[in-house]
Amino acid sequence: MPYHLRFFFEYGVDTPLWPGPSTMPDFDSPYGFPCAPEKLPITPATSNELTRLADLYQSSLDWDDPAGPSPWTPDQQESFRSAADTALEALRRELGDDWTVEDRRG
Repeated sequence: MPYHLRFFFEYGVDTPLWPGPSTMPDFDSPYGFPCAPEKLPITPATSNELTRLADLYQSSLDWDDPAGPSPWTPDQQESFRSAADTALEALRRELGDDWTVEDRRG
Protein backbone atom coordinates (compact mmCIF):
# COMPACT_ATOMS: atom_id res chain seq x y z
CA MET A 1 0.00 0.00 0.00
CA PRO A 2 1.56 3.34 -1.02
CA TYR A 3 1.72 6.11 1.56
CA HIS A 4 1.98 9.82 0.92
CA LEU A 5 3.49 12.59 3.05
CA ARG A 6 3.92 16.29 2.43
CA PHE A 7 7.07 17.97 3.81
CA PHE A 8 6.92 21.64 4.82
CA PHE A 9 7.43 23.80 7.89
CA GLU A 10 4.62 25.77 9.53
CA TYR A 11 4.75 28.29 12.36
CA GLY A 12 3.30 26.95 15.60
CA VAL A 13 3.61 23.30 14.50
CA ASP A 14 6.25 20.90 15.85
CA THR A 15 6.64 18.72 12.74
CA PRO A 16 7.23 19.29 9.03
CA LEU A 17 5.21 16.21 8.04
CA TRP A 18 1.62 16.16 6.86
CA PRO A 19 -0.30 13.08 5.65
CA GLY A 20 -2.20 12.64 2.45
CA PRO A 21 -1.90 13.89 -1.08
CA SER A 22 -2.05 17.63 -1.52
CA THR A 23 -5.64 17.52 -2.82
CA MET A 24 -7.14 15.26 -0.13
CA PRO A 25 -5.24 15.03 3.15
CA ASP A 26 -5.79 11.92 5.25
CA PHE A 27 -7.18 13.33 8.50
CA ASP A 28 -7.51 9.78 9.86
CA SER A 29 -3.86 8.90 9.31
CA PRO A 30 -2.44 6.50 11.92
CA TYR A 31 0.57 8.82 11.99
CA GLY A 32 -1.44 11.83 13.14
CA PHE A 33 -2.41 15.10 11.50
CA PRO A 34 0.10 16.58 11.25
CA CYS A 35 2.31 13.49 11.35
CA ALA A 36 4.24 12.72 14.49
CA PRO A 37 7.72 11.65 13.29
CA GLU A 38 8.07 9.19 16.17
CA LYS A 39 5.09 7.22 14.79
CA LEU A 40 6.75 6.66 11.41
CA PRO A 41 8.98 3.68 10.59
CA ILE A 42 12.17 5.78 10.68
CA THR A 43 15.20 5.88 12.96
CA PRO A 44 15.06 7.87 16.19
CA ALA A 45 17.88 10.04 14.83
CA THR A 46 15.82 11.11 11.79
CA SER A 47 12.71 11.58 13.91
CA ASN A 48 14.65 13.75 16.34
CA GLU A 49 16.20 15.79 13.53
CA LEU A 50 12.79 16.50 11.97
CA THR A 51 11.48 17.67 15.35
CA ARG A 52 14.61 19.74 15.97
CA LEU A 53 14.24 21.46 12.59
CA ALA A 54 10.55 22.20 13.18
CA ASP A 55 11.46 23.73 16.54
CA LEU A 56 14.31 25.72 15.00
CA TYR A 57 12.02 27.00 12.25
CA GLN A 58 9.95 28.78 14.91
CA SER A 59 12.90 31.11 15.51
CA SER A 60 12.83 32.29 11.88
CA LEU A 61 9.83 34.47 12.73
CA ASP A 62 10.00 37.63 14.78
CA TRP A 63 7.08 36.80 17.06
CA ASP A 64 6.91 40.42 18.28
CA ASP A 65 6.59 41.64 14.67
CA PRO A 66 5.37 38.72 12.52
CA ALA A 67 4.92 40.92 9.45
CA GLY A 68 8.49 42.19 9.76
CA PRO A 69 11.66 40.64 8.39
CA SER A 70 13.01 37.36 9.67
CA PRO A 71 15.62 37.65 12.43
CA TRP A 72 17.70 35.01 10.62
CA THR A 73 20.78 36.04 8.68
CA PRO A 74 21.24 34.73 5.11
CA ASP A 75 23.79 32.26 6.50
CA GLN A 76 21.25 30.94 9.03
CA GLN A 77 18.63 30.61 6.28
CA GLU A 78 21.04 28.65 4.07
CA SER A 79 22.16 26.45 6.97
CA PHE A 80 18.53 25.63 7.78
CA ARG A 81 17.73 24.91 4.13
CA SER A 82 20.71 22.58 3.87
CA ALA A 83 19.81 20.72 7.09
CA ALA A 84 16.19 20.37 5.91
CA ASP A 85 17.37 18.97 2.55
CA THR A 86 19.54 16.42 4.37
CA ALA A 87 16.68 15.42 6.69
CA LEU A 88 14.31 15.03 3.73
CA GLU A 89 16.80 12.77 1.94
CA ALA A 90 17.19 10.62 5.07
CA LEU A 91 13.41 10.45 5.51
CA ARG A 92 12.86 9.31 1.93
CA ARG A 93 15.65 6.74 2.16
CA GLU A 94 14.38 5.29 5.46
CA LEU A 95 10.73 5.13 4.40
CA GLY A 96 11.57 3.37 1.14
CA ASP A 97 9.68 2.87 -2.09
CA ASP A 98 6.23 2.38 -0.54
CA TRP A 99 6.21 6.05 0.47
CA THR A 100 6.01 9.27 -1.52
CA VAL A 101 7.35 12.30 0.33
CA GLU A 102 6.37 15.47 -1.50
CA ASP A 103 8.60 18.48 -0.85
CA ARG A 104 6.12 21.37 -0.43
CA ARG A 105 8.59 23.97 0.82
CA GLY A 106 8.29 27.23 -1.07
